[in-house]
Amino acid sequence: MKNRAVSHGSHARRSGRRRMIVASAAALSLTGAALTTGLLVQAGAATTATAAAAWPTPTGSQAVSATIKVSGTYDGKLKRFYGSGDLGDGGQDEGQDPIFELADGAVLKNVVVGSPAADGIHCKGSCTIQNVWWQDVGEDAASFKGTSSGATYKVTGGGARKADDKVFQFNGAGTLTISGFQVSDFGKLVRSCGNCSKQYKRTIAVSDIDVTAPGKALVGINTNYGDTATLRSVRIHGDSSKKIKPCVRYTGNDDGDEPKETGSGPDGTYCKYSSSDISYN
Repeated sequence: MKNRAVSHGSHARRSGRRRMIVASAAALSLTGAALTTGLLVQAGAATTATAAAAWPTPTGSQAVSATIKVSGTYDGKLKRFYGSGDLGDGGQDEGQDPIFELADGAVLKNVVVGSPAADGIHCKGSCTIQNVWWQDVGEDAASFKGTSSGATYKVTGGGARKADDKVFQFNGAGTLTISGFQVSDFGKLVRSCGNCSKQYKRTIAVSDIDVTAPGKALVGINTNYGDTATLRSVRIHGDSSKKIKPCVRYTGNDDGDEPKETGSGPDGTYCKYSSSDISYN
């Protein structure tokens, strides 16, 4: 009987150990699954953070026959604004009036700019352009015209399509930052004015953007005026032959002549980026 009792006790202990091992294995399995799921969620979140946002559906439309002048903050609530009358000829004239004119310090957000877009948006000084979408750029999406070296222009979110030449024209002085933006079918994303009658040193920073071919260049700067361009987290799509130039250097002038291109690519002084800052998909 003792032997049987001992035998039963040993069997019970072995069964207990088996149950503990099975339970531990199950717990580890669940923990591993949870960890894996967590990593996938985190990875998914990271992917979502860098993925281009979907183009918005306009909430309505408004024809604009005279420039809307903005001081303070203007929230378009994702309405589509397009040119009519004097702003509706759809031309490529550099001297056109804009759909919106932003005073120094103004904020324009949640706007869809339709076609015809006239000369897009003009910033007279520091400005913020947030979640603004250009369906068909035409001439320029936005021009930055402040004259202070301390002027700051910020483009955050949004996107632009169908720019025959430039998306952003940087005529003034100061610093332009573009982040979380997407662009497709364009000439240049941003160009520091190559032949304006008044020239300045201009600083450009581009980060976390999605670029879809066709396109010619992301940034054009004038080295003789001390311009710099910094590029980070640029994702280029549909350009396996790498025809889109990330950064192009020019010698600018103030007499209206066509500026001379002097080179392209990272140089550590004017075009500041490395190969790891640009990805091709």
